Amino acid sequence: MAEPEGGRRMKYGKISGFSDEITDNVEMQFRVLNKLGIGFFEPRGIDGKNIASLSDAETGELKKKMDAYGIKASSIGSPIGKVRLEDDFEAHFEQFKRVVETAGKLEAGYIRMFSFYHQGGEWTGPQRAEVLARLGRMIRYASEHDVILLHENEKDVYGDTIDRCADLMEELGGTHFKAVFDPANFVQCGQDTKEAYNRLRDHIAYVHIKDALFRDGRVVPAGAGDGNLEYVLGSLLESGYEGFLSLEPHLGSFAGLADLELDDKMLQLPEGGEGTFTLAYRALEEILDRIPQANIL
Repeated sequence: MAEPEGGRRMKYGKISGFSDEITDNVEMQFRVLNKLGIGFFEPRGIDGKNIASLSDAETGELKKKMDAYGIKASSIGSPIGKVRLEDDFEAHFEQFKRVVETAGKLEAGYIRMFSFYHQGGEWTGPQRAEVLARLGRMIRYASEHDVILLHENEKDVYGDTIDRCADLMEELGGTHFKAVFDPANFVQCGQDTKEAYNRLRDHIAYVHIKDALFRDGRVVPAGAGDGNLEYVLGSLLESGYEGFLSLEPHLGSFAGLADLELDDKMLQLPEGGEGTFTLAYRALEEILDRIPQANIL
């Protein structure tokens, strides 16, 4: 990607992000990404619509804008699997097929997805079996269309804890089903991210850059929480990881921003989504700058 006017060259080429946290307007998202020197995004909210709801024409227009700004899709930030087991799965599977088609049109090799909610209480054996059956069907479809499904350890889905994430990977993991590692989500589930990394390391193909605090679950910039991001990223990169690091700041209502020890550049950030997204990116850069192996990104 050429250096945009007023922008910067990419320091780390495999950084992406949920740029809808900057603004709903996708062209404004791309302008900020150009300004930061980030060449990828994880499409989720596009001009007020979810990526799974775009028409063929809207998908085509999005691709034109991506090309115009030199932005590529690292993964589709889909809502697939973020429904209850009690919901109509056939209708959801049709939406999944649509997302696979969109991934192809946007030249995205990955689709982020989840492993279903249920109506409270402990997960039962029959519910687990239903989760595995549904995911298995989606994995088979993904393999037929040469796309990789990335399971995110979202709070309250089947695969939210270390044990259940490991269960999914041991049962279904392979070429077309791998893990997103989201440190903040593990923290919010009371899970130790070092243990999670060591259990799941062979299945991790993508990382969400998000940190959080054990005491209240609050999301904070990378390195300011209990997610052990420097350990996780350092260990991953030392092992030869060359995948994406995708910013998911969730800092829009970050109440502790004023309490941070910010340098002059951070204090001068724009207000709103651009400012918090930039803060998230700079916090990640600071971590990567301390990791020698980060130069492979």
